[in-house]
Amino acid sequence: MPVEMRMWRIDGDEPMPLVTSRLPAESDLHEFLKRDPSLLGERLLVIGSEVITPHGPRLDLLAIDVDGNLHLLELKRDKTPREVVAQVLDYGSWVSTLSREDVIDIATQHLAQPFEAAFEDVFGSAPPDELNGDLNLTIVAAELDASSERIVNYLRDFGVPVSAVFFSYLEDDGRCYLARSWLVSSDDESPTAAAGNKKSKRAPWNGMDWYVSFGGDRVWEDARRFNFISAGQGKFYSQTIRSLPEGARVWVNVPSTGFVGVGITVRPATRFEEARVRINGQWQPLDGQQLATDYRFATAELDDDDAEWVVPVEWIDARPQSDAYWEKGMFASQHSACKLRQEFTLGRLAAHFNLDDGE
Repeated sequence: MPVEMRMWRIDGDEPMPLVTSRLPAESDLHEFLKRDPSLLGERLLVIGSEVITPHGPRLDLLAIDVDGNLHLLELKRDKTPREVVAQVLDYGSWVSTLSREDVIDIATQHLAQPFEAAFEDVFGSAPPDELNGDLNLTIVAAELDASSERIVNYLRDFGVPVSAVFFSYLEDDGRCYLARSWLVSSDDESPTAAAGNKKSKRAPWNGMDWYVSFGGDRVWEDARRFNFISAGQGKFYSQTIRSLPEGARVWVNVPSTGFVGVGITVRPATRFEEARVRINGQWQPLDGQQLATDYRFATAELDDDDAEWVVPVEWIDARPQSDAYWEKGMFASQHSACKLRQEFTLGRLAAHFNLDDGE
């Protein structure tokens, strides 16, 4: 049966029904969702409104969630159930093919700031490397009829990730209310549609740039002065710093501070007690140098997972921590080292540290 929303106000012991009215214009739903997509029950960032498609009509709203998955929102307006479902599927067939670059291009046209910065404003983190891995289709209506319900449920049975939500507009004593009901929510367990070629949805890696986190109790001035980076005290940290190859370009971030340097690794990682670094052109043991960091935790008795690992670096540009650079939307990770794919961060860093793409 079609979904129906009713509400009552309790006055003493008497339930008083609220009057269900029509929205002044169904297009108001478009503006409500554009301003606050959380009306749908989860945090979303709207990255496109009235999005131009290659096939004619415009897609009402396109949003993205914290995992980088896209949400296509189409208002029913005055379309018949068959028309709106056909349109949603048509739009979905196009959106599922969008590459990471396509998604960012659409967002750039809609947002008043860089996509990465807007993403961090909403979700508190940089966007994931992969965008548009999965797709959710949502029909939004002021009311839902039995025919729409049958079609949506039928498609869901065949694994099509389509949902339907309707909003009731209610009035009571001069106040207006908006109530939401799901026929099928995107949280309900069901198969999700494949989103095309996965390789095109992930930021490409240039084979050279790596992100490095230099944190904990380590003092950045040691690394800057004696030409190295280090990490360890647990498998999570030691195994990633050990993955750095010789000749990698590393961008060093001090957590909660910003990026402080860029350099080229000149040898693979070695344990702290065995590490040698290049000082004034000469290779010298790191242990025994006048370090501000207390490396007493780096002892020979530790196994490799818990040891401190050191990678010698030739700095291209290494600046004092007081000159650290950070911009909203830039990439950060808890890993001590990982591939740096995000174009936004690479572009900002190259400009800040005065590096050309070819360097």
